[in-house]
Amino acid sequence: MTTGIGRRAFAEFLGSGLLVAVVIGSGVMAARLSPDVGIQLLANSVATAAALPVIITLVGPVSGAHLNPVVSLVDWLLGRRERTGLTAREVVAYLPAQVAGGIAGAVLANLMFALPPVTASTHVRAGLSLWLGEVVATAGLVALVVALARQGRAHLAPPLVGAYIGAAYWFTSSTSFANPAVTIARGFSDTFAGIAPASIPAFVVAQLLGALVGAVIAVALYPTPSRPPATDVRRDDRAHDVVVPHSS
Repeated sequence: MTTGIGRRAFAEFLGSGLLVAVVIGSGVMAARLSPDVGIQLLANSVATAAALPVIITLVGPVSGAHLNPVVSLVDWLLGRRERTGLTAREVVAYLPAQVAGGIAGAVLANLMFALPPVTASTHVRAGLSLWLGEVVATAGLVALVVALARQGRAHLAPPLVGAYIGAAYWFTSSTSFANPAVTIARGFSDTFAGIAPASIPAFVVAQLLGALVGAVIAVALYPTPSRPPATDVRRDDRAHDVVVPHSS
């Protein structure tokens, strides 16, 4: 049984929105409860790492839970040779759904904490060290989800992606945005998790570069995808057996 592209796009919209709501909302709550920036980051990272497996499990069976434009683009790119993954039409549906969902999640988080629906962030995040952190964060995320897919172990994605993002908050200088849709959405909230609009383009470029690096690493490690036992499943269903999302 196939799932309509509209339903899959809605799943990406919903999942991306929930993810951003968690990232921004937990940041606001942490900042209100403690003046210690370390405790704020800890609360933000723990909430995101805990929520990711839940969100992936919720929407994964419908859309694959990409929740991230670079994951969708890599899935499409690597699938050209093997005739798997997203089609170009699906990519065109997924990417705007992810961005729109992220923005909706930012608005929701702002409203939940009695803030204006939209406030442009003033949190400048710029510099070679932060951009390098984004390359590393995104490369690790993409390498993980592609490797799991090529190993035939995509069912492990929910806990492992959550664990990776929770750790990447701390070992990358950028605190691991690793997701263009989430990055754009965080520009709509002048809170702990926000990013100034002027800082967004460089972050997105770093994320695209990191996605390419991550894909190369995964394919170098696993040149041939693991083939599951033959089943009577149509291509549209196989395309979404790989559950792969975000970041923070």
